[in-house]
Amino acid sequence: MSAATPWGRRLLVLTPHPDDEVVGVAAALGRARQDGAVAAVAFLTTGVPDREAAWPWRRSGHAARLAARQAEARQAAQALGLEIVLTSTLASRRLKDDLERTRKAVLEVIDSFKPDRLWVPAFEGAHQDHDAANALAASLADPCPVWEFAEYNFMGGRVRANEFPMPSPDQWVLELSETERSAKRALLALYRSEAANLGHIGTVRECLRPLPRHDYAKPAHPGRLFRERFHWLPFRHPRVDAEPTAPISAILAAFTRPSS
Repeated sequence: MSAATPWGRRLLVLTPHPDDEVVGVAAALGRARQDGAVAAVAFLTTGVPDREAAWPWRRSGHAARLAARQAEARQAAQALGLEIVLTSTLASRRLKDDLERTRKAVLEVIDSFKPDRLWVPAFEGAHQDHDAANALAASLADPCPVWEFAEYNFMGGRVRANEFPMPSPDQWVLELSETERSAKRALLALYRSEAANLGHIGTVRECLRPLPRHDYAKPAHPGRLFRERFHWLPFRHPRVDAEPTAPISAILAAFTRPSS
């Protein structure tokens, strides 16, 4: 298939967390497989923050939460017809700290699976790991065309599901049928451990586009980012990633900067 279409014959989805493959591209994966594509998924983190990020009284359950998320990921992959080709022990919110090693692992997967498309969450300020995965994918664009998919953002001060902060003429918008919406809701329900974080996820559309040339030194869009909505809290909350955006941007910019 043409590189101007989202899916080819061998599709690799780079997902920072188990559930991004459902949130962003559940229906798109179904359509790709209907067209004969073979699809695989690479999980770049566990999807669970460090044990120390939890409330003290919940830390003893960390191993159980990891096991639950892994089981949910396997269920979702089976339902989507995805081969799991990479897993990680890296905690959520830590991808930016291990980009070089993760890149090497992904390159090994690319060498063995030989995809003709990479899909990755959009650079949209949804979660620092999404943006880090996007920067990682940008470094892989030479061996394989990369498409990014919208999950959620806070452009204009409101939550936007499955649409890019700044739309572009080359984006593909998939309007989901009632059957696809129902299937996506069932897939989202598989991630029971993430139920509290998935209430804003839409099932109306999915949106993909060829990876633009992002400036990772800057925030993903003007105004407050989705991940910054609760940075005003005066205390640490486990569900809020309070890390400032500027240091994250500096790491991603350095990682994607061409070497001299």
